[in-house]
Amino acid sequence: MKTVKQHIHFLDSELMNPVNPIRINVIGAGGTGSKFMTALMEVNHSLNALGHPGLMVNLWDDDIVTEYNIGRQRFAESERGLNKSVAIVNRLNRWSGTNWKAQTKKFERDADSKIPDHAGASIYVTCTDTVASRFEVSTIITQLNKQYPYHRDRAKYWLDIGNTKYSGQAILSTVGAIKQPESQKFQTHESLPSIIEQYGKLMTTAETEDDTPSCSMAESLQKQDLFINASLAQMGASLLWNLFLFGMTENRGFFHNLKDFRTNPIVVGS
Repeated sequence: MKTVKQHIHFLDSELMNPVNPIRINVIGAGGTGSKFMTALMEVNHSLNALGHPGLMVNLWDDDIVTEYNIGRQRFAESERGLNKSVAIVNRLNRWSGTNWKAQTKKFERDADSKIPDHAGASIYVTCTDTVASRFEVSTIITQLNKQYPYHRDRAKYWLDIGNTKYSGQAILSTVGAIKQPESQKFQTHESLPSIIEQYGKLMTTAETEDDTPSCSMAESLQKQDLFINASLAQMGASLLWNLFLFGMTENRGFFHNLKDFRTNPIVVGS
């Protein structure tokens, strides 16, 4: 009887035992991004405790904290009027002694198609509201890897987290192929499809996201459940944590529905 091998993706070898902190770009500091950053700080602290050099994070967002962000997003009254990325990064740096950076602008090319400074990273995490922003991130990542194919911070992974009112998903993808070790036990996969590669056509024809700012806490809660962002942020960070901890993953994401408390994994190879 032929044994069915488990489908696995092994972490990129350069990230398995890094000499320097792994550079990560988190794009979006709203409902999901503000909470994902706290979870990422916990990942960094735990990696350091295991002798790992940890993470170097750039947080990108050009938005300002308003009174309607306080409560559902992870901001305090004392942070009102600050740039969101500055408020979050300052708070986390004070807590953990890190030197993470706040980028007070959108992660996008300028009118001359110039890529923003500090855009290079090994891992990208998108917590944005629109389909267009995801296509823009995909374009920038591809362009950077073509320009700097051997750079230390060459893009290797992209984790996209998105949601509707009660449900959402996180999809971990490779940027190009990641060389896999020979294995007799596992069926290895060097490429994990991105949200653009797998759902790009559907996303283009069925844009449903609304990035219009809410004018009250009540209005924002009508658009998104109070805990959908937090649950997605925690689970998305757990996906990265397990990849760092074990050096491999059998899941490349998940679909999550908070209304009926169901979560379904997206397995490698599917």
